[in-house]
Amino acid sequence: MRVIHREVICVNTLQTNDWLILNSIIYEIYTTADFDGMRKKFLEQMKMLVDFDSADFYLAAADGEHKLTAPVMYHCDEDLSDVYDTIDYGRGILYSGKSIVYRETDIMADEVRTKTEYYDKVYKPNRWHYSLQMIIAKDKQFLGVVTLYRNIGKDDFNHDEVFLVDTLKEHMAYRLWQQRQNRIQFGEKLTVSAATEKFGLTRQEHNILHLLMEGKDNSFICDYLAISINTLKKHILNIYRKLGIRNRVQLFKKIREKE
Repeated sequence: MRVIHREVICVNTLQTNDWLILNSIIYEIYTTADFDGMRKKFLEQMKMLVDFDSADFYLAAADGEHKLTAPVMYHCDEDLSDVYDTIDYGRGILYSGKSIVYRETDIMADEVRTKTEYYDKVYKPNRWHYSLQMIIAKDKQFLGVVTLYRNIGKDDFNHDEVFLVDTLKEHMAYRLWQQRQNRIQFGEKLTVSAATEKFGLTRQEHNILHLLMEGKDNSFICDYLAISINTLKKHILNIYRKLGIRNRVQLFKKIREKE
């Protein structure tokens, strides 16, 4: 009952601007085609919602092993996955298979955690003190983790900020789960150049595929390449045939938007 009461307070104290930013973030989670671009944009937009100094966004290892991989970072440039995987005292929560948002101080008292090896190797070198984590999971499978850090001298994250981040966790879980399903079905995405080499696309097919991945419509492509719509359609069908796909949705699942 106490938790429910706290959430009601959080909802009532949110400003209109908070809701607008939340809606914008949710929209980008679902509509940004470039997966890593979505993760980078997510951290940038979160800065407008919650105050933090640095952040990282790791994915679960594709082979199911309890490891972190493929970091996207905000104002930090060191891959700390090895440290996280060996001495993080929150590993039990991380790999529990449940989506959860929590502060480090929710699981360990400040005076205790500042004496840990983890604090010495992760927090001190970066001048961080507090952190807020979003553990992302679906169907009991760990999918990724977002961590927001605050520098020494700042206050801890408050309950309203925890609530805001918590509002987004299920949306992000669905996007990460969807990405994993696509990877299982279609394998890792190829660049246009890699697809051209692997599937033997002609120069014209390469040019058309490149323009399609840039989001250009058929009329633009026809004008740009000085070809008719029928010729374009024949080229697109040849591309689909060579790639073993049937439509543009499958094309965007198989080919990267950027080289």
